[in-house]
Amino acid sequence: MTDKPELVCVGEISATHGVRGLVRIRPFTEEPDGVLAYGSPTDATGSRRFDIDLKSWSKGAWIASIEGVGDRTAAEKLRGTRLWVPRDRLPPPDDDDSFYYHDLIGLSALLPDRSPFGRVRGIANHGAGDVLEIEKPDGETVFVLFTRQSVPQVDVPGGLIVVDPPPMTGDEDSAPDTAESSAMSGERQG
Repeated sequence: MTDKPELVCVGEISATHGVRGLVRIRPFTEEPDGVLAYGSPTDATGSRRFDIDLKSWSKGAWIASIEGVGDRTAAEKLRGTRLWVPRDRLPPPDDDDSFYYHDLIGLSALLPDRSPFGRVRGIANHGAGDVLEIEKPDGETVFVLFTRQSVPQVDVPGGLIVVDPPPMTGDEDSAPDTAESSAMSGERQG
């Protein structure tokens, strides 16, 4: 029995483009062309491989063709499909203060006194900086800015982060949506 490789999301087919089967691909990688830098991506199950030809960059997404997709109807069926590659194809982060979002998912979150705070469930960035979604032991979900002040320690090999979040204010219903695990590399903001 072979182990299924751990997959990391590198992008998403976000829309169709025209009537000849072109699609828009929104990359989740640090560099926009990174969506194909690690080989042909697959679907989330790893069962369907996408041979993609990037045509042009427009409004934050690639206009691309996918082998076997020749019309708008076929392209529309792929809308919302996330593109995945095996984790072992990605290079190591550049330095000790850079992390793949994927590697943060599942880490234990501790307070500065080392008492349990929760577990990282997701990471989002809606333009104002990275936000960690942390599920507390009681099931409550909180959002913590991924800054050096709020997250002073990240120990990926040790499986933990230390969080020192500011007091929570505001309406919990207005919390941001979080992205699934992605390949985007991020750095904590100063």
